[in-house]
Amino acid sequence: MADQFENVSVAKRANVYFDGKCVSHTVTLADGTQKSVGVILPGKLVFTTAAAEVMELLEGECRVTQAGASAAQDYAGGESFSVPANSSFTIEVLKTVHYVCHFG
Repeated sequence: MADQFENVSVAKRANVYFDGKCVSHTVTLADGTQKSVGVILPGKLVFTTAAAEVMELLEGECRVTQAGASAAQDYAGGESFSVPANSSFTIEVLKTVHYVCHFG
């Protein structure tokens, strides 16, 4: 994937979750598609999804357990994982994760 997004608008106000352990900004592409770009600090967090998501890890290390899964899977920078709509996942961040969340 590309190292940057071209011709976008970025929300000035950050999305801050879990007492600052996850901070992102919403990016809107020229075609109206939205993504979020952010950082998750070390810790264990549970995220819920409304839309399907692909989490692209740019940097860092984490362990992810999808809703209904019995085992976690490890991911690192350069990898990605998908989460279905109306679901959840637990992420245990081992080394700070820099990510892009692709919706839909």
